[in-house]
Amino acid sequence: MPKQKSHSGSKKRFWLTASGRVKRAQGGKNHKAETKDRKRKRNLRKNTFAPETKENTIKKMIPYKDK
Repeated sequence: MPKQKSHSGSKKRFWLTASGRVKRAQGGKNHKAETKDRKRKRNLRKNTFAPETKENTIKKMIPYKDK
């Protein structure tokens, strides 16, 4: 059986935690940053979890990514 191909964009954007959840960076930091206050931009630096409804799809796109 041939190996699955990983999705190149997903390899760069998502990573798995030890418990198997999918983490991602938050968007909205670059464009129109001058209209966002300091606190909002600071909070956007933090990572967050991908929605549980999308986790299985993302995991299929990155089958060989280590935890």
